[in-house]
Amino acid sequence: MDGIPQKAGFEPPAPVPRTVPPSRLEIIRTVLKNPLELWGLPSYTWPWIVTRFFGQTTIIANDPGLIRHVLVDNAANYEMSEIRQLVLRPILRDGLLTAEGPVWKRSRKAMAPVFTPRHARGFARQMREQSELFLTRYQSGPSGLVRDIAVDMTELTYAILSETLFSGGIVSEQGDFARDVDDLLHSMGRVDPFDLLRAPKWVPRFTRIRGLGVLRKFRELVHRTMDHRRDIIRKDRATAPDDFLTLLLELEGPDGLTSQEIEDNILTFIGAGHETTARALAWTLYCVANSPDIRTAMETEIDSVLATDADPVDWLERMPLVRASFEEAMRLYPPAPSINRDAVADDRYVAPNGEVVEIARGTTVLVMPWTLHRHELYWDRPRIFDPNRFMPGEREKIGRFQYLPFGAGPRVCIGATFALQEAVIALAVLMQRYRFDVTAQTKPWPVQKLTTQPAGGLPMRVTPR
Repeated sequence: MDGIPQKAGFEPPAPVPRTVPPSRLEIIRTVLKNPLELWGLPSYTWPWIVTRFFGQTTIIANDPGLIRHVLVDNAANYEMSEIRQLVLRPILRDGLLTAEGPVWKRSRKAMAPVFTPRHARGFARQMREQSELFLTRYQSGPSGLVRDIAVDMTELTYAILSETLFSGGIVSEQGDFARDVDDLLHSMGRVDPFDLLRAPKWVPRFTRIRGLGVLRKFRELVHRTMDHRRDIIRKDRATAPDDFLTLLLELEGPDGLTSQEIEDNILTFIGAGHETTARALAWTLYCVANSPDIRTAMETEIDSVLATDADPVDWLERMPLVRASFEEAMRLYPPAPSINRDAVADDRYVAPNGEVVEIARGTTVLVMPWTLHRHELYWDRPRIFDPNRFMPGEREKIGRFQYLPFGAGPRVCIGATFALQEAVIALAVLMQRYRFDVTAQTKPWPVQKLTTQPAGGLPMRVTPR
């Protein structure tokens, strides 16, 4: 780790842990405004907390052993939580993120070949090409222009997703894609007060009405995309790209996926498949901009590798600091800040010290990467941005269930390798040519609206190196 600062001191913005429990009214207000502001000091210092929200027993699990028990060892006893499904199923229906039981198993099995590490490596050159193409928007503007990097990273990752998984075949109209994604996932993808009260599904959730028009727009986009590709396959299969879209369409049938399941999964990947990576990239550029020594070391690493004209398929392994900085940003700002499960039957967990956690049927277990990644029992200086944690020799000391940017267990993110490779390639291309600096207007505040996003965007000054 020569030349890398050992004690980076930047503490990015985050809610201060509560010291007084919130009232029921405060809980509702905070969940509607920003669930990240709900958590008290015990959530960052205790291995687990047993509490009750609106008559529902809830366990906040930070202990890695308990997390492993719920997500892996006894995963069959835990289903997707009711509140999570109330939020996401109206959008994604039986997409991979929300499907359960046989439907989920069929979809996961069908898509797994596309996201193997070997197959993901095959996308590296397309990821580089799309990242370089994206830079033309910076070249066409004046030097030192201020851009909303949160929006830019959404559009960049969408372009990469469109090219790699759909061969550029998403039949879309001209418009503000980043704004549409924001409206879809963050007007509909939020907890409504009726969800907290466990109201029946038929009761309207008024907080989501604004997103219904955008949802219809995305569903129409998916229909056009499917119909266009079906026409190509029907006319001449040899001319159809061998990509994710073709794979899904050819799995349609009694032994595969239904047309509706295919539609749901395409919508899941178009609407949400790039979103988590986009947020993590934006937070990485922000944290790096506030850590000049780390940025300089990253630029040196990037310049050294790119000077050799190395194949982008090798960048992930040859740029350990770039990868470490991205992973550290995901620690501080996990793209998916909560993992929710409900116990199907009574269960218990016995910790190594003999303490017992009784988990009754119907209990909600919250595995919170947001609190876990900032937990004082498991991290040194947990609120400080320090990529050294993830450098070779240090990364191996981090427990598997201590760091969960992609989840764990059977439902671990299918695109984890894809996302890591995409992030390193995008950061290398961007940072080789440009510097991203904060301005007086760069005052992000992390807000949980499905993903961890910066409220008000991330305006940053972009200048050539």
